[in-house]
Amino acid sequence: MQVKIYTDGAARGNPGPGGYGVLLHSGKHYKELSAGYRKTTNNRMELLAVIVALESLKLNGLHVTIFTDSKYVCDAIEKRWLDNWQKINFKGKKNADLWQRFLKIAPKHYVSMRWIKGHAGHKENERCDVLATEAADSADLLIDEGFESGLYN
Repeated sequence: MQVKIYTDGAARGNPGPGGYGVLLHSGKHYKELSAGYRKTTNNRMELLAVIVALESLKLNGLHVTIFTDSKYVCDAIEKRWLDNWQKINFKGKKNADLWQRFLKIAPKHYVSMRWIKGHAGHKENERCDVLATEAADSADLLIDEGFESGLYN
């Protein structure tokens, strides 16, 4: 089964209030996900969007293509920087908590990343941006424990 996932993250200030937006599309199935956090960074929200999307999949072994406007996330995975970060136990690397979470969920699927230019009229990316910014601006913000604890920044 083929799944297309579109993701975006946002932060009002960096750090500041932030959010992520996700679109999942497979055949006739379509789903949107989003959440906001009271203090976080843009990179954390970009990465969290990918993680939450993968965690929301109900079946294992899916062929998943993730479209992101985050070079940080895309390059870390596709250029295999993540492999080296894992070998050094993420020493000196930011967002280790989220990368470790990604490493738990990603092997359950066949994941490929595709970078797309943000704010370039790409319909799905624009929708994810709206979801992410609305979540960041909402009154009901969650706590990004990894960021606010200071352990992974």
